[in-house]
Amino acid sequence: MGAAELALPQNVTMVTLNTNYTLSWGWDQSAAESHAVTFTTEYIGRHKLKYKNRSLKWQMACNQTSQRSCDLTRFNLHYLGIYVIRVRANENGHHSDWVAKEFCPDKEAALGPPTEVRLSLAGSVLDVFISDPVTSNNVSMKEKHHPEMYYRIVYWEGSADSQASGVQTLTSSANLVTLPNLMAWTWYCVRVQSRYDFYNKSSSFTSPICMQTEGLTPWWLIFLYFLGSLLICFMLVLLGVLGFFRIYKTVKDLFYPSNQLPSHFKEYLCDSPGSDIPRLLTPDSESELLCDKVIICPEPVLEIHNPPPEALQAPPSGLEPDSSGRHSRQGSSGSGDSGVYSTGGTSGQRQPSSAQTSAGAEASWLGPVNLERVKMQDMAPGLKSQPVITDEGVVDMFV
Repeated sequence: MGAAELALPQNVTMVTLNTNYTLSWGWDQSAAESHAVTFTTEYIGRHKLKYKNRSLKWQMACNQTSQRSCDLTRFNLHYLGIYVIRVRANENGHHSDWVAKEFCPDKEAALGPPTEVRLSLAGSVLDVFISDPVTSNNVSMKEKHHPEMYYRIVYWEGSADSQASGVQTLTSSANLVTLPNLMAWTWYCVRVQSRYDFYNKSSSFTSPICMQTEGLTPWWLIFLYFLGSLLICFMLVLLGVLGFFRIYKTVKDLFYPSNQLPSHFKEYLCDSPGSDIPRLLTPDSESELLCDKVIICPEPVLEIHNPPPEALQAPPSGLEPDSSGRHSRQGSSGSGDSGVYSTGGTSGQRQPSSAQTSAGAEASWLGPVNLERVKMQDMAPGLKSQPVITDEGVVDMFV
């Protein structure tokens, strides 16, 4: 295949940003019989082309690469120089004609935006910190190549999504710029662009960044902050006091309980009789515990039966009370012996039937009596020393 039959690279252009240079091109894929097409890129200073009697020495940039671009950044082309860059296609030992292009970085290289933009609040104004665009070696473009470069600062009131109508513009070559005429307690958004007027270069704008300005704090806001601080301090102190008393009560109840153990319990549960701290019991020591049976008895109660007044009637006919309050009965004959015998003692042994009769009569006599329960410790001391005298039974004797 001849050289004239191989298609030339098309649309050869330079893609640049500051000192980053890349040569790119296009090529008709249908013009080749196979896909094994490579490209070669070379460059030379344009001033060397003036000497036609000398053999030219082109610098190899990319040798037989299959890509459609070639990066020239690593060759550190002089920023103020003018270069001729050429590229051709190769296939199966054949190659196309060269396609050349002149390139001047100072004139044609695109200028990049600032590396970084930061906002700083200074009361009711905003300070803008701008970092210069840098070269491929991280050197400031302003210091090395464009001392006349400056920045165009655009700022507006509102949010970053919607740009308000009152857009303000400020130009400055300084890296620290203070935005004037700002309102207090207002949001402002800022974006910055790099510019170089000698070749009419201008970069793209940075992404908008926003910040709210400050001002004199209103009195109601100060009062609100003061009340909030007082409330927070009061709650912290209250929680601290409550927590302290809670811990104090728990520790006191744990080490100094209000209910003390009896002495005979302390003998077994404490390390020593004089100690108030119980010892810990282990599972092995449960078999050695000595237990006493404790019986709880109810408190004794004395019952006194008081007969109602109507039960205390006159004695039956024939019974005459004597000086001791006893009753006697005289027989119809009037000549027999009569005696009074008590229900206790020997009379009970002599007359068992009469004792049973008197017991039944006493039960029937006390039937309607109301009962009163009086505690023994509440009774008068006189009742403890005086015995209860029961009525003696009356036995009729016939001779």
